Amino acid sequence: MIVALCVAAGTAGASGTRDLSSYDGLGTWLDIYDHANWRDPQTAVNTMAAHGVKTLYLETSNSRQPTDLVRPAQLAGLVDAAHAVGLRVVAWYLPTLVYPARDLRRVLAAVRFTTSSGGRFDSFALDIEASDVRSVTLRNRRLTELAAALRTAVGPAYPLGAIVPSAVGMELHPDYWPRFPYATLRQSFDVFMPMAYFTYRAKGRGASARYVMRSVALLRAAAGPDVRVHVIGGVASYASTADVTGFMDAVTRCAPVGYSLYDFPITSASAWAALARGPGTTRGACSAPPIT
Repeated sequence: MIVALCVAAGTAGASGTRDLSSYDGLGTWLDIYDHANWRDPQTAVNTMAAHGVKTLYLETSNSRQPTDLVRPAQLAGLVDAAHAVGLRVVAWYLPTLVYPARDLRRVLAAVRFTTSSGGRFDSFALDIEASDVRSVTLRNRRLTELAAALRTAVGPAYPLGAIVPSAVGMELHPDYWPRFPYATLRQSFDVFMPMAYFTYRAKGRGASARYVMRSVALLRAAAGPDVRVHVIGGVASYASTADVTGFMDAVTRCAPVGYSLYDFPITSASAWAALARGPGTTRGACSAPPIT
């Protein structure tokens, strides 16, 4: 079924060098539950731009929604408003992998989405975290098949991101997703985006930095030292100024291509100030001992 859908989808991009700049620098996130920002896209994107955001990561649906694209008129408003103030926009979708054909259809609906003025997403990122498929072997097979089908459908020039679980989380909970298929996913995705949500395990500048550094170090050890990384910190509403400063210390040490906190409406003014200062210039080893 996935192969048939791939053929029907056609090729979204021509061969050539992929533009991966959507993943560079400071980003921010909106999910489908951030209703106020969806209703007032202009205010939302103006605020993002004022904070120095380069890219908006915008959820289009998830496996539990009744439609392939949630609120398409408001979705279009966000895409067009973001582009008008110079932001790039990356779509993202959360599959459960329970219904693979539906997941692919919804992924491609996001990739092919076009506003009435001709606006489109600059890239697409797959949110890989659901463990609804209990068999890890089956889950990995469906995930890698979906990833390969997506790459085939969009063609060689289209940029793709993989939003992946925290490697620290998987280290602490080895039964959650053993044998995570980093190497196979690299064949389809250009940028890995670890959900290094330090607030689940760390408090304070040093602890938060260590959590994020270990997340990135473990990812690079598994996926390859040259993997492009956009690190996602969070959860923003639970992060103190010291925590976010530690996150940015890790960004300085690990030098990912980009960084962001999840998510936009719950990021405090002090967190924005720490993010806007950007990474420092003093590089160091991107490593940390196991988190306990």
